[in-house]
Amino acid sequence: MKKIVLVDDHILVRTGLSEIIHHLSGYTLLFEADNGKHFIELLDPLNLPHLVILDVMMPNMNGFETAKWINHHYPQIKIMVLSMLSDERTVVNMLQYGVRGFITKDSILDELSAGLEALFSKGIYFNRLLFANLVYTIKNGFEEPEHEYNIALAMLEREKEFLRYLCTDMSLKQIAAAMHISPRTIDGYRDQLFKKTGSANRMGLVLFAMKNKLDKL
Repeated sequence: MKKIVLVDDHILVRTGLSEIIHHLSGYTLLFEADNGKHFIELLDPLNLPHLVILDVMMPNMNGFETAKWINHHYPQIKIMVLSMLSDERTVVNMLQYGVRGFITKDSILDELSAGLEALFSKGIYFNRLLFANLVYTIKNGFEEPEHEYNIALAMLEREKEFLRYLCTDMSLKQIAAAMHISPRTIDGYRDQLFKKTGSANRMGLVLFAMKNKLDKL
């Protein structure tokens, strides 16, 4: 019986995945965690999972950090990333951290069983969208805007600090207090970064921060 752990901060996603796993032959759910730190706290070195199904966007300890930690401490544990992110940089970064399974959240029902089987039998699994993105990147290189890297380099330190706080679960009011500035100034930082990064909302700014390694407090 192959032991699986779910690490995702959305309880509805975990509930749905748990239900699916319970109906799959040959698999059992060992435990669930809502972020990387919680996963490490619950992990028993004497009863390790065979596979961790891992979200990318999580508070406290995100999927990149968690995958890196698992790969360093328990490289025998297989990792399958389950995320809404399907860009090539996310895939390449996760490959560097030992991840060999990738499924997008819009394909859970159709692909989870096939993905698990392929990961255990062949050692790797990509859903079609991610595979197509990765193949295109290998052939043509990253298609990210050339100016994105320069934007990150040219950001003011206070803007970078604001981005790091945005990657937590703090509200804008709490961020303003932590940075010792007014909520109006915080709104100014946010609106300016919307323009600089081409983001439309907080999630877009968080993704920009994560992709450019600006998410660490």
